Amino acid sequence: MKAEDSLSRRGATRLLGAHMSIAGGVHTAFQRAEKAGCTALQIFTRNNMQWETPPLAGGASALFSAERKRTGIETVVAHSNYLINLASPSPPLRERSLRAMKVELTRAESLAIAYLVIHPGNHMGAGEEEGERLVAEALHMLLETMPSWRGMVLLETTAGQGTGLGATFESLGRMRALAPRIGFCLDTCHVFAAGYDMRTSRACRDTLKRFDDTLGLGNLMLLHCNDSKGDLGSRLDRHAHIGKGFLGLNTFRNLLADDRLAAVPFIIETPKGKDRKGVDLDVINLATLRKLLPC
Repeated sequence: MKAEDSLSRRGATRLLGAHMSIAGGVHTAFQRAEKAGCTALQIFTRNNMQWETPPLAGGASALFSAERKRTGIETVVAHSNYLINLASPSPPLRERSLRAMKVELTRAESLAIAYLVIHPGNHMGAGEEEGERLVAEALHMLLETMPSWRGMVLLETTAGQGTGLGATFESLGRMRALAPRIGFCLDTCHVFAAGYDMRTSRACRDTLKRFDDTLGLGNLMLLHCNDSKGDLGSRLDRHAHIGKGFLGLNTFRNLLADDRLAAVPFIIETPKGKDRKGVDLDVINLATLRKLLPC
């Protein structure tokens, strides 16, 4: 299967993409996305498991812009470093997280990336209320110090492991209530693991209604499209290939059929690699999603 074969006429204009590596420079992600048949793209703008990072190399922003224009992949999202924990009650870790988050915002601004996805963080025993307050306070302070940044931070739904925040729509809503210019990223694997069902048409409608009633679908800017290796309510954050986990194909068919989500980018974060025939797994997962698009 070739990437171009997966680009059916009905799916060519839909914003479907994948998280891609930036090995060799941030601009190289576009070539990988193009090869996989993406119409949207998510990247880390730096090493996601290191605190320190050198500034973007000279000319990096220009190369990024040129590749964006060449490929026509205009919709690009950044995902923040995994080490950042704005909910931490530990002053040293909180200060380090604030500095790292400022770097994330600065790099996104330099690359003209409109959305920056962040995990709300872990309260580490301080309690949800305190953790949510710290996250909201941190985001408000950071965005106030960068008035020129016109993008939006997206709080991502989480699976509810350990002391993690954001496993309920209500938790996300409380954080947003205290910090403006915040949107949301819904991860299908995470919300399912947290107890929100979407496997039937009715269950999907009910979950989206709960989201709309609590957070507003107008604030849903991104959907992380991942099947789940854990069952409903398992709190297991383990992504599976589309249709190969407990969510199943019908979940993604339901989401793709909802007109309210037509302009929302669907980004896969499924396991990388190739199948037994040597076909790139991103190509396969994206082709599977396109087959589920309504005619």
